[in-house]
Amino acid sequence: MGASEVIEKSRIYLDHAATSWPKPEAVYVAMDRYAREIGAAAGRGDYRAANVASEVVSSCRRSLMRLVNALTADQIAFFSNGTAALNAAIFGVVRPGDHVVASVIEHNSVLRPLEELRARGVIQLDIVGCDRSGRVDVEQMIDRIRDETALVALAHGSNVTGAVQNVAFVGECVRRSNALLLCDAAQTLGYLPIDVRQMNVDLLAAPGHKGACGPLGTGMLYVSSKASARLRPTCFGGTGSISESLQMPTRMPEMLEAGNLNIPAIAGWNAGLGYLQSRDPVQTTQARLELCKQLAAHFNSVDYGFAILGNELPIASIVFDKIDSGLVGSLLNSEHAIDVRCGMHCAAMVHDSIRLTRLDRTGTQGEYSGTLRLSAGHATSLVEIDQAASAIDDLVSELTQ
Repeated sequence: MGASEVIEKSRIYLDHAATSWPKPEAVYVAMDRYAREIGAAAGRGDYRAANVASEVVSSCRRSLMRLVNALTADQIAFFSNGTAALNAAIFGVVRPGDHVVASVIEHNSVLRPLEELRARGVIQLDIVGCDRSGRVDVEQMIDRIRDETALVALAHGSNVTGAVQNVAFVGECVRRSNALLLCDAAQTLGYLPIDVRQMNVDLLAAPGHKGACGPLGTGMLYVSSKASARLRPTCFGGTGSISESLQMPTRMPEMLEAGNLNIPAIAGWNAGLGYLQSRDPVQTTQARLELCKQLAAHFNSVDYGFAILGNELPIASIVFDKIDSGLVGSLLNSEHAIDVRCGMHCAAMVHDSIRLTRLDRTGTQGEYSGTLRLSAGHATSLVEIDQAASAIDDLVSELTQ
């Protein structure tokens, strides 16, 4: 029996904050066609198939340029995922003696590189808190900026609470300093409008496989001209250009793209971006907000715990008073074929605020095992939200009898 045969065809997938599924059909077609009919590497030859491969990359780069309103396509570099893009940004711009400001809502893809640099004694690090909905105190972030501050990191949206941050306000303030603004758009690219110039973002990183409708194995980093002047490559090798030199190219995007790119995945991502572009933006926004409302209608007031809900992103993190979230998630999968995520979601620091909320509700410390997270996406229906909510109600009733 193949791996695909053991997964229920009727399953309800509510883990879009981890990766979206299913992808638009055009994504599968584009990847299959590239692998079967083209197969060449980009930038590594001047024959027809290699030129087609290069055009696939260029087309996807232009699509991303338009999606985030970059000034030129060369400001977009490709990576294997959002984590690799964030690491390239952080290690590429931070120098010994620098100061960095970040927030508790950041994913470990940001916090772990920064903690590694802090532990080595390379940087000084300030981490700013958030309220109980996951909204960061952006005024405090600005207050922490000083002369030695090289980088301010703020995620656009929390993968735990769904709270969307005021990146534009931070960007306007950072613009008046010597620091660069790094924005992790993992949860918002493809879902919310992003304008890197209007938001004054210097470095914007995101995976392609979530709201941007691409396959796993894709990621991007936008680099402003201000950031490009400071950025150094962290991965070295062949780029298909200036091969006579032993030094990495100094121009974007080649300076960040050592080694062969994952062209089959980029071909799929380009098709996914085409799908996004073909959708009516008003209807897309309305559908996303309807999913948020549906989650709120079911989980805004429950008697078995509480939920923290995103107003703009369809994410609900549920904390149970007397039940382990992992147990509920496991039973949702085994008994109802519903896929959700349980635990800390690779963003441990934001959970301190959720722990406080739980303590207020129960009056006792208790054991905290993270949240049960439901996250919807482009392919999620309101009926699926209803079915998941009903299944959770039934399981809680059974487990607390």
